[in-house]
Amino acid sequence: MDVCATCHAHATCQQKDGKNVCICNYGFVGNGRTHCQDKDECQIGASKICGEHTSCHNTHGSFYCICLEGYHPSNNNKTFIPNDGTYCTDIDECQVPGLCGAGGRCVNTVGSYKCSCMEGYRPENGTEFFHPSGNTVSCKAVDCGVPPSILNAYSAPLRSTTYGSEVAYICLHGYLIESGNQTAVCNAKGQWEGADLVCKGTDCGRPPSIPNTDMIWSNISHLGSTVHYQCKKGFRSINGRNTLRCTYSGSWEIPTLICKVLIIMKAAIGNVSVFNQTCVKWRRTTSETDLKMVYLFHVQEQRLHQKASFNEATFNFTSKEETPELCLDLKAGTNYTVSITVVSPEYSDPITITINTVVNTDTSVEEEGFNNVSVFNYTCLKWRRHSGRVGVKETYLFHILGRRWYQKEFSLEMIFNFTTGEETPEVCLELNSGTNYMVNITTASSKGASALIAIAIKTEVKEAFSNMMILNDTCLTWRRSIRRAEGKENYSFHMQGRRWYQKEFFHEMAFNLTTYGLTPEVCFDLHPGTNYTVNISTAALDLSVLVSMSTPIADPPFPEVEFVTVHGPVPVLSLRKVEDRNGPISSYQVIVLPWLFQSAFSCDSLAAMTFFGNDTDMKGYVAAEFLAKDVADNMLISLGDRHYYGVFYNAPLKPGKNYYVILRIISQWNKVRTQSCAVWAQIEDLSPSLQHVTLAGLGSVAAVCFILLLSFSAA
Repeated sequence: MDVCATCHAHATCQQKDGKNVCICNYGFVGNGRTHCQDKDECQIGASKICGEHTSCHNTHGSFYCICLEGYHPSNNNKTFIPNDGTYCTDIDECQVPGLCGAGGRCVNTVGSYKCSCMEGYRPENGTEFFHPSGNTVSCKAVDCGVPPSILNAYSAPLRSTTYGSEVAYICLHGYLIESGNQTAVCNAKGQWEGADLVCKGTDCGRPPSIPNTDMIWSNISHLGSTVHYQCKKGFRSINGRNTLRCTYSGSWEIPTLICKVLIIMKAAIGNVSVFNQTCVKWRRTTSETDLKMVYLFHVQEQRLHQKASFNEATFNFTSKEETPELCLDLKAGTNYTVSITVVSPEYSDPITITINTVVNTDTSVEEEGFNNVSVFNYTCLKWRRHSGRVGVKETYLFHILGRRWYQKEFSLEMIFNFTTGEETPEVCLELNSGTNYMVNITTASSKGASALIAIAIKTEVKEAFSNMMILNDTCLTWRRSIRRAEGKENYSFHMQGRRWYQKEFFHEMAFNLTTYGLTPEVCFDLHPGTNYTVNISTAALDLSVLVSMSTPIADPPFPEVEFVTVHGPVPVLSLRKVEDRNGPISSYQVIVLPWLFQSAFSCDSLAAMTFFGNDTDMKGYVAAEFLAKDVADNMLISLGDRHYYGVFYNAPLKPGKNYYVILRIISQWNKVRTQSCAVWAQIEDLSPSLQHVTLAGLGSVAAVCFILLLSFSAA
């Protein structure tokens, strides 16, 4: 019988001991001929047949192994039979980036993994360890919130307040770092730590002493404090400023004042003499050559023939000349006692002199000298000689002294001889207009008769300067005298400019002008916003005219700002005063401007637009206005503090908006208004959580920069 022909379908015929036998195939059990049924290899246990961390799967006549979740086969096949040495090893799920989400940390475990939050993060919900599958647990960055405040300091603008962020603190303007760390760091616990800055107010201490001065000080030595000095009695200032200021560096400005001893001898008057009967001159004995001295004159009158008649007069006379002269208005035939005393800068002992004026009763004056002396044509003299001396030549000595009450330094003296044999001599003198003259005429004969004549020469200003007009604020034109129109004319100009709003300002010019024109015109280089007095005099006619001119104001200086760009919190701004250089500064305005309107803004825009206007969201508004007299240098301004400044409401800025902050300086004078503007700050994406602003100084965080928008001048 053929045994092999009887083998089961799942059996194989094999020879064994010389005989053919039917043996069930691998994975089957039975007699090999009538039945071979499937063998369940997995029943002995997956770990025994497949190895650790496996699951066994029986198949018809065979089986296969797979690795449990969290493991993978060493042969990298999904299924395997362990007879090839394949085994299951742990999968490191943490090698997959971002498995635990942002801020999460992956921890591999046997057959699995778990998540926790990194330092600086906290689980938003759930426990410390979590598995992201099937839930929404995630890690949220720790946020330390608004940095804490530090006394007398402010924090620089922040971009972030999460873990690891840093904030720098800066001492307020007027304060210096005394000790401590300026930087705070957001830690993993959500707290700011590390900043222990101590800011001490700027203290310049006691002001320096200046020799020969008295100090006027309020015992306040913080930033901006001032101390004044004045020369002690007996000293005078020759150089330097008399005021020092406490500076940001914590020291007083370097003193430059010099007070020099004022040497005045007690007997300040000497060599007193009388000339021309009524004039007095003397010599000063002080060593100060250009020092003005004030003299007190006390004149007492007593006439010889009127014993009971008595008059007196007291007046002051100021001069800086070494040998002053003064002519007194005295009556003829009178005795005078004149007392002269120095009253400034120091008192002196009085010097007393006597003056006797003479009444000319000598008939020889008429016989040999003068009769009917008269003035004609303003500058000419004539008189009549005695009939008995007609034809006899007589020599006359002329001594002329001219002075002006309005020009103390003016003095003109002439001496000459005049010889004539005429009965009625005439002589014309070369005298200046606008001057008082005393003409003393003396005969050269042995009799020595004399006469004293007073001549007052009137000015001819109206004729020399007619139709005087001011053109274009800085130019003058006038019409010359027709009688002198064909020749050239020389003019001297002396100009002085002052400002009521700037006491220390003084502008002085002097120059000459030669012209042939009938209507001269001259333009001056004048400062804006200034009152000028212009004195014009002619050299030939010796005439002068005084003209007042006021120049209009120009645009004020551009604001000097510390420009800042911030993301989020509204900055505190430091307002610096500007100099009244082009006219009086009237006010300062803070303008809030949306970004979109920046290109359409001009410096004269929004002159009176308040926050409550209809177009503030589109065009901006004035948030505050400060009068110039109320502005202190480096004054701090906090945007959005809900206060009124002038008629303008300082409203909080709207969240999520971008703004420009503009500083406008306004100058107004004589119905003219000008202004200058500069961008002060740029605020981006204002955060709702960072709206609150406390008053603090800006300090020198950003470099000073000027961004000119537009200057506009309107009459």
